[in-house]
Amino acid sequence: MSEEDARDGRGAPAEPDGDTAADPEVPIDFTTFVLSLSSSAAYHLGIAPHPEEQRECRNLPMAKQTIDILSILQEKTKGNLTGEEERLLAEVLYNLRMVFVDAAAECRE
Repeated sequence: MSEEDARDGRGAPAEPDGDTAADPEVPIDFTTFVLSLSSSAAYHLGIAPHPEEQRECRNLPMAKQTIDILSILQEKTKGNLTGEEERLLAEVLYNLRMVFVDAAAECRE
C-alpha cells in the first residue's frame, strides 16, 4: 500500500478499519469510562486476563493506582451523577477494594 493509498481524501492519514475511537457503535459515556478503568484494575489484580494476550498477571501498585483514580473520580463527581452512575461507581470501587485487600494479604503471607 502506498503512502497516498493510506490517506483519506483530505490528505490526512486514514483511520484504520476497526478504530473503536471513531466507531459510532461504541458509546463513550461515564459508564463506559468507569467500566474501562475497572477492567484495567481487574487485569492488574489478576482477576481478568489481558484483553490481547489472554493471560493473567498481577501488578498491585498499578491496581491501587487505578482504584485511587476511580476514588478521585467519585469524589470529584459527587452530586453531579445520576443515581445509576453513583451506584455503579460505588459498587465497582467496593468490589475492587475487597479484591485488592485479599490480594495484598496473599502477598504478605
